[in-house]
Amino acid sequence: MIPQEPFEAILAAARTGAEWALVELYRDLHPRVLRYLRTMEPSEAEDLASEAWIDVAAGLGRFEGDERAFRSWGFTIARRRLVDLRRQRGRRNTVPLPREAIVERAGTGNVEEEAMTELGTEEALARIATLPPDQAEVVLLRVLAGLDSGEVARILGKRPGAVRVLQHRALRRLAGEIPRESVTE
Repeated sequence: MIPQEPFEAILAAARTGAEWALVELYRDLHPRVLRYLRTMEPSEAEDLASEAWIDVAAGLGRFEGDERAFRSWGFTIARRRLVDLRRQRGRRNTVPLPREAIVERAGTGNVEEEAMTELGTEEALARIATLPPDQAEVVLLRVLAGLDSGEVARILGKRPGAVRVLQHRALRRLAGEIPRESVTE
């Protein structure tokens, strides 16, 4: 987050309901959470991210910590919504439509630049989605959320060493999938 105000001031203002402060917090957290959820559960990502944000906004008065702790807390909430959804699905057997069948996305601004950025991001997220679920989740929380292994361990209910091992295995697997291209001048 590169705010005009320090995080503590933004948080304090958001707690009083200041719209500008809520917008700052949302702009920093929401895109990261949405990408995490799109990789973990593409068909429900938008709804899960919205539910997570509602929980974050409702819980601002109870939150204590710095900007890093706030991001960790937001991802913890998002993951809990994801777990809740998966439990609910286990109780009712339905098959949702794929996101591509429903959503059409339009570019705003420099469409060419946005398309190239999105293609690179989407390709990376697609590769991460091929990993075993625990490895994918660790990589997403470390990279998208910018959390350290201790924070990821708390969110996932694992030990920091186990998180580091999962990340190492995931990155080795991803590195093995990247085609070796020769460099030409």
